[in-house]
Amino acid sequence: MTILLASASPRRRELLALAGIPFEVCVSHVEERIDPAWTADGAALTLARQKAADVSVKYPEACVIAADTIVVLRGRILGKPSDSGHAFAMLRSLAGKKHTVITGCALQSPGVSRSFAVQSHVVMWDCPDDLLSAYARSREPADKAGAYSVQGMGAFLVQRITGSWSNVVGLPLAELIQVLIEMRAIAPKGENSHAR
Repeated sequence: MTILLASASPRRRELLALAGIPFEVCVSHVEERIDPAWTADGAALTLARQKAADVSVKYPEACVIAADTIVVLRGRILGKPSDSGHAFAMLRSLAGKKHTVITGCALQSPGVSRSFAVQSHVVMWDCPDDLLSAYARSREPADKAGAYSVQGMGAFLVQRITGSWSNVVGLPLAELIQVLIEMRAIAPKGENSHAR
């Protein structure tokens, strides 16, 4: 069965490739709009399901993987920054505090749909404003929820992660591979598996 990743994210592509899962990319064009009435988990799951459905309509025989990652600070969802000033404001609000990263995943294949959300908790150190400002002006925060990239330069901001590191990057691999095996989209290791 063909596996399609409904995401333009290079980070998600890298994680799937790292897991040894053969896949193709088919980007969903769903607009990421969050209803203020949604819970944080609900927002991540709803957007992931919308993306999976968008691609699955075009490729109904494939197994479609879609994901959406959000950052939550004290109940407030932080999206992607609109510019460097907005990125700095987000980073300043996160500095010295614990926040939650939630990735909603939705998988759709012929006759089977599964979705789940994974939470990780991240503690950032209280970084000086000049460093936050320099990082905010770099290109890295532009398309990242919460305005930082834990696998890039933004790693210097993070003191501690509780939970899945790959979830913070944008795709919780352990949980995803378990569901792919349950859906028979890939075989367990030792059974002609695509996953290493």
